Amino acid sequence: MAAGETTKWTYEDLEVLPADGKRHEIIDGEHYVNPAPNLRHQRIVMNLGAAIYNFLKTHPIGEVWAAPVDVVFSEFDTVKPDVVYVSNERSKIMSGGKNLQGAPDLVVEVISPSSRKMDEITKRKLYSQFGVSEYWVIDPELETVKIYRGSTRMEMSNDANDILTTPLLPGLEIPLAEIFE
Repeated sequence: MAAGETTKWTYEDLEVLPADGKRHEIIDGEHYVNPAPNLRHQRIVMNLGAAIYNFLKTHPIGEVWAAPVDVVFSEFDTVKPDVVYVSNERSKIMSGGKNLQGAPDLVVEVISPSSRKMDEITKRKLYSQFGVSEYWVIDPELETVKIYRGSTRMEMSNDANDILTTPLLPGLEIPLAEIFE
């Protein structure tokens, strides 16, 4: 290998890492490691995941997962979002049964102190590049949700008693107070 060259990480590299309780992801072949999320972060993930899961039990239009689930966009791009929704129309990305192979309809990241830049910039670009229809960034500290739909950006706030909705899940209404409780 020539001086200055680096080896790009692949999904196969992630698969052989020992389980260490940390979140390992690769974006454009670069390996990122974050510590396990704190309890507030996990509570928000569970509250949101449960709300979507319960909605889907009566409206079977897709499936939802909470972390950890590998979303493999390419050989050099694998992430573990906090919550992922896949519509029945995109269900072929679940065909392997081991991970998601392609773009989910909705991806949600809950910001941790160590992941703010990654979630708001790097992953937002990645999700847009690979065709994720909608991306939510949840900020536990500010109790806000940023919603990205294509080139549109909206922000909702628990202080404003906002209710989270999405055209991807028609009829779903989640008061932000329920997410942040």
